[in-house]
Amino acid sequence: MRYFNTEGICKPDVHYMVRLDNRLREIRRLYIDRGKYFVINRGRQYGKTTTLMALADDLKDAYAVLPMDFQRISSSSFADEHVFSEKFIEYFERLFLQREHLKEYLCQDAVRALTEQKNKGSVSMDLLFAGLSRLCGTAKRPVVLMIDEVDSASCHEVFIEFLAQLRAYYLDRENSPLFHSVILAGVYDIKNLKRRIRPDKERRYNSPWNIAADFDMDMSFSAVQIQKMLEEYEADRHTGMQVAAVADEIEQYTSGYPYLVSAICKVMDEKLLDTLFATSSEDIWTREGIGEAVKMLLDKRLPLFDSMMRQISEYPDLKQMLYAMLFQGETFAYNPDHPVIELACMFGYMKNSNKTVQVANRMFEMRLYNLFLSEQELSSTMSRLAKREKNQFIKEGKLDMYRVLEKFTEYFEDIYGSKGDKFLEDSGRRLFLLYLKPIINGVGNYYIESQTRDARRTDVIVDYLGEQFVIEMKIWHGNEYHERGERQLAGYLDDYRLKKGYLLSFHFGKNKKPGIKKVRIGDKTIIEAVV
Repeated sequence: MRYFNTEGICKPDVHYMVRLDNRLREIRRLYIDRGKYFVINRGRQYGKTTTLMALADDLKDAYAVLPMDFQRISSSSFADEHVFSEKFIEYFERLFLQREHLKEYLCQDAVRALTEQKNKGSVSMDLLFAGLSRLCGTAKRPVVLMIDEVDSASCHEVFIEFLAQLRAYYLDRENSPLFHSVILAGVYDIKNLKRRIRPDKERRYNSPWNIAADFDMDMSFSAVQIQKMLEEYEADRHTGMQVAAVADEIEQYTSGYPYLVSAICKVMDEKLLDTLFATSSEDIWTREGIGEAVKMLLDKRLPLFDSMMRQISEYPDLKQMLYAMLFQGETFAYNPDHPVIELACMFGYMKNSNKTVQVANRMFEMRLYNLFLSEQELSSTMSRLAKREKNQFIKEGKLDMYRVLEKFTEYFEDIYGSKGDKFLEDSGRRLFLLYLKPIINGVGNYYIESQTRDARRTDVIVDYLGEQFVIEMKIWHGNEYHERGERQLAGYLDDYRLKKGYLLSFHFGKNKKPGIKKVRIGDKTIIEAVV
C-alpha cells in the first residue's frame, strides 16, 4: 500500500504524491526540446531531485540522458582539473553500464575513446570536453546532462572551469557539438556564483553560467494538485474526508511547499489515529486534524526548520528584518540586489508577493513566532503571569478567551501603563502573544493572518481543541477608524463561520478608558478590550 514520503525521492507507484506529468511536459517543451541550459534552484526539500529523476525517465524515449548527482563525488575529486576529469569519466562509465538506453543511443567507439583517456592518466579539462564533444556528436539521440546537488561542487574553482567549458561549447555548438541541454539543480543560484553559506567564507566569482535560461516555473503545489493527490488516497482508504476542503486547508498552511505538504499528510496518516486527539479516520482528515499535525511538526527538530534557524542566527540583518515584519507590521520592498533578501528568497524562507517581501508560508511564520517569543519568554513578566494563572482560562476543556483578554488588560495597565507611547506601540502585540502562548501551549495553535498584518492591524487566529477564535489587534486611530474596525471584524467572522470575535485595541491617547465590553454588530458579538 502506498504511503506519504518525506525522505528522499517520491515515486508514484510507491508513494502518494502530487502528479508531475504537466510539469514535466512543460519543462520538456520550454527547455529541453529547445536545447536550453538552465538551473533549478529552489529551497531545501522542494522536490528538485524527485522532479529531475522523473524528468530523466520521461525523456528516455527521445534523448540520451546522463543523470548525475555531485553528492556522489567526494570533495577530493575537485582538487584539480585532472582529478575532476577522471572522476567525471568514472561516473559516466557507471551510468553507461547501468542504463540500457545509453548503450543503444551512444556510439561505442566514442565511449571507448573517452574511457581510454582516463586509463592513460592525467586527463585535462580540455581532453575531457574533446571526448564529450565526440560522444555527443556521434550519438543517435541528443544527449541531456543533469547534475543534481551542484551546491557541493560550486565552492571549488575547478567547477567554475567546468562551467566555463560548457559555456564555450554552447556558444560554438554548431561547430563543436556537446550536450543538447544541461540542467543543474541545487539551492544556490549558480547563475550568480556565489555566496557561501557562512558569511565569513564569502567568495564571489564572475559566473560563466550567463548562458542559462531563466527557470521561473512554479514548483509549489496548488490546492487543486493537493486535492488530486488526496483523491487517490481517499479512493484507497475511504476516510470520508471532504477532500477539497482538506486540500485547501493544507495549502493555506504550507503555500504548497512540497515537503511540508507531504509532512502534514504523513503525520495525519501515521501518527494521529488512536491518540487522545482521534479515534477514527473521520476525526483525522479535518481542519482540526490538520491543525494537530501542524502543531506536532512545529514541535519537532525537522532539518528544514533547523536550516532556517541556522541562517537566521548567522545573518542578524535577516533576523532583524523578520522581527520587524512579524511584530511591528513593517513592510519591505522586494529587491533582488539586497543580499539578505536575495539569500532568504533563494533558501525559500521568504518570497516576493506583489513587490513586497513576505515569509514564504504560514508554518515558517509560526515557527519564527515561536522562536522570537521563546527568546523573550523567560524574561517576560506577562508570560510568568499567564503560566501562573493558566488554569483559570480553561473551563471544562474549553478556552475562555473573554477571561484571557480581561486579565491581559488588567496586567497590561498595571505593568506597562506608564511606559512611553513608542514602547507600547512597538511592543503591545508582542506582549499579548507572550501572554497567550503559555496559556494554549501544548494544546492549542495560533497563527497570524498575513493578509491583515500591517502597522495598524494584526489578526490572530487561535485553534483550541476544535474551537476557533479570531482576535483582531489594532492600534487606536480615532473613533471612526475603530468603528470601521468593528464592522470589518464582524464581516471577517463570516469567513470562519463564527458569531463571536475579539478586538484588542492599543490606545495611546489621553482619553483612553481601559477595560473590556461586549458590542453587537448585526448577529455578531464583538468582545472589545482596550489597553
